[in-house]
Amino acid sequence: MNDIKGTPTQGLFGATLGFFFGFAAVALFGPTAAKFKDILNLTPQMVGLLVAMPALSGSLLRIPFSAWVDTTGGRKPFLILMLIAIIGLLGLSIVIYMVMFNNLRSGVYELLLLFGLLSGSGIATFSVGISQVSYWYPQQKQGFALGTYAGVGNLAPGIFSFLLPIALHKLGLFNSYLIWLGFLVIGTILYYATGKNAPYFQLKQKGLDEKKAIEQAKSLGQELFPSKSLVESLTLSAKNFNTWLLVILYFTTFGGFVALTAWLPTYWKSYFNLSLVYAGLLTALYSILTSANRIAGGVIADKIGGANTAIISLALMGIGALGLFLANSIGIAILSEIVLAIGMGVNNAAVFKLVPKLVSDAVGGAAGWVGGLGAFGGFVIPPIMGEFVAVYKSAGYAKGFIVFVVLAVVSIAIAYYLKLKAKA
Repeated sequence: MNDIKGTPTQGLFGATLGFFFGFAAVALFGPTAAKFKDILNLTPQMVGLLVAMPALSGSLLRIPFSAWVDTTGGRKPFLILMLIAIIGLLGLSIVIYMVMFNNLRSGVYELLLLFGLLSGSGIATFSVGISQVSYWYPQQKQGFALGTYAGVGNLAPGIFSFLLPIALHKLGLFNSYLIWLGFLVIGTILYYATGKNAPYFQLKQKGLDEKKAIEQAKSLGQELFPSKSLVESLTLSAKNFNTWLLVILYFTTFGGFVALTAWLPTYWKSYFNLSLVYAGLLTALYSILTSANRIAGGVIADKIGGANTAIISLALMGIGALGLFLANSIGIAILSEIVLAIGMGVNNAAVFKLVPKLVSDAVGGAAGWVGGLGAFGGFVIPPIMGEFVAVYKSAGYAKGFIVFVVLAVVSIAIAYYLKLKAKA
């Protein structure tokens, strides 16, 4: 027992640190999309697909890699995802070098899509870290631990969205990518040094049988252990209609969060003609507010119920989206962005408050579907908004926010329905 490495605090710190750096790809694509658009003469639809690629792998890989934690602990899945992301950013850096210094044009867009897909695997570390942290902490402390993990880790896009335009202005596109690649490598090394599996997984790795590993891990304070029926949990939750309604709610606000983190830099630059630095600053404002309010949203949901919190927060989101749709001045647009961010962040917390109440017989499986497929909105939404730009030209950057107005209305109806079922 004395050979067990780490403490719950160290487990939380390591996972949060790794997730923070793994989220770099989301922030990276947004501010550089305008550069790609100019260099390669991309259409709005092509830009929308490009900025969405990291979200595709970042959402879909969450489900299998989170499941893998139950058999091996979090370290191996986490490190593999980070290494794939490094390959993606390295590939992007090479392609950009060839474009900038060797005038390469043929096949560049396809390579950007491929390496963008790989770089997005760092986002999938979210679900791995959730499982890793959960195994470290007793149930009465998991709310604090998971709230801290998600809230702090999700600050990354906001911080990087602010820093990257400054780097682009001072150092250029290629050097900025090299720096971001360095960030990811450093983050991977730091996770390798600090990320620890919970006692049960360390004991199993030392060769202890199931029963002895559980007994010793319990004596060290571990309360949660892997389910022997992960596939059954996923199957059972998939058969519960509530699971898919919760997927839609999370698709709207967390998928929307990922989408807008990538889309807003282009919106601010192309619609209001702001510099990349100011566009990055306003994107950072949105991203940080959304992430910080996720922590507050958990507290509110504890007091008034998850469904009530969802209804109120989605209404705020709808108001903010409508403001951006109608905005004819930068002041109204910024105010609307702030309202939108508050609503989306609070709802992200409300959704996971509802999961155990509405899918009580398969919480783990439901969380996997909600977290993975909900994040898929980050891939789906940007290309749709790109279509508005293709049709309405510059005005389409504002008109595209009608997508979020519609999503808000649909989600409010779903939340009200769930409130009647959950009596929350």
